[in-house]
Amino acid sequence: MATLDDRLQHVYDKVIRRNPGEAEFHQAVHEVLDTLAPVAAKHPHYADAAIIPRLCEPERQIIFRVPWVDDRGEVQINRGFRVEFNSALGPYKGGLRFHPSVYLGIVKFLGFEQIFKNALTGLPIGGAKGGSDFDPKGRSEGEVMRFCQSFMTELYRHVGEYTDIPAGDIGVGGREIGYLFGQYKRITNRYESGVFTGKGLTWGGSQVRTEATGYGTVFFVQEMLRSRGEELDGKRVVVSGSGNVAIYAIEKLESLGATVVACSDSGGYVVDEKGIDLDLLKEVKLGRRERLAAYAEARADADHVTGGSIWDVPCDVALPCATQNELSGRDAEVLVRNGCTLVAEGANMPCSPEAVKVLTEADVAFAPGKAANAGGVATSALEMQQNASRDSWSFDYTEQRLAEIMANIHQRCLETADEYGLPGNYSAGANIAGFIQVADAMLALGVI
Repeated sequence: MATLDDRLQHVYDKVIRRNPGEAEFHQAVHEVLDTLAPVAAKHPHYADAAIIPRLCEPERQIIFRVPWVDDRGEVQINRGFRVEFNSALGPYKGGLRFHPSVYLGIVKFLGFEQIFKNALTGLPIGGAKGGSDFDPKGRSEGEVMRFCQSFMTELYRHVGEYTDIPAGDIGVGGREIGYLFGQYKRITNRYESGVFTGKGLTWGGSQVRTEATGYGTVFFVQEMLRSRGEELDGKRVVVSGSGNVAIYAIEKLESLGATVVACSDSGGYVVDEKGIDLDLLKEVKLGRRERLAAYAEARADADHVTGGSIWDVPCDVALPCATQNELSGRDAEVLVRNGCTLVAEGANMPCSPEAVKVLTEADVAFAPGKAANAGGVATSALEMQQNASRDSWSFDYTEQRLAEIMANIHQRCLETADEYGLPGNYSAGANIAGFIQVADAMLALGVI
């Protein structure tokens, strides 16, 4: 990674020493610090109060054992995590991820990103993340329920609507949220709707929450294009992934006139030159829970590719919506050669540092995940508002609120980048705007 400004390099070196082996967390911290040199020069009082070192150290890290019994009667042991990173702006807010790749470094990277993402929404929420190395794939309903109940038997003592509000992430959808909330309710004897977001619509959930991250990413892309005098209508788009974020990004893209020609899963990717058939995609991935190969089998004009990279498919706009570091420097070079002019992160940190460097040097408009995919947590905060007022909003009204929030985030990023002499740099704009909002709150609260 590139050397940082002298005022920030020692902070990063200390992060490396204190958090050995946590590569994703190191990457996330470096990416933020790399853009804060103008802030450090303009506002030395942040250094005087050690704001940046304090921001890089979680307020609380919780690691716990999760024992549960599988369908064969055998005891299984997983590890649970909750990193409550920063609460200067409000109660901790961030999702839970259930996936075999989860370890402390992943959770810390996600929690660190969440601080800035949540600040950018303008809503009063702090940053956190959690999860487990449990894999719900291939497990029965009973096994998933028993795991969730065991997980919440420990986590319940650390969460609450005024303390920490988890939501879903990879591997944690409405089913898992239901089991987690049910166990919380059982233990505490409280129907505290605001303790979780991503709930079912019949018991306190919000309209648009399922669609929010994908829709929000597209709303952000729409604003990026408009600032360049362009529209989504007629654009050729590639979207990686085929989970909720990707599916609902595709849905919104197609409704706005774009043609999505490819999407992917862990078994490869499909190319459909006529445009992804959204109904078929939902049937395969959400209904039947099958691989994308089944999409290609049912769609004569679609090809399923098991080798290479989805980023080899030519496009005008690329939306990486799968997982961290999925888009490499080599992938970025291919996108640039094929004429891609805009990349927006629908997932958390899906572009490697090398990819971001390639895109930036080629003048490809690039939106980091903490800005482009903030729609999910923004709608979670709207769900919290509805729970607090015992209210329920319509789909159209909630989507309108989401679109307004994403437009405001886009404007803040551009204006902040301009103010600090980095016009058009969405990464710098997002990092600086989020940092200043959190830093000022930390100063106001004193050394705590």
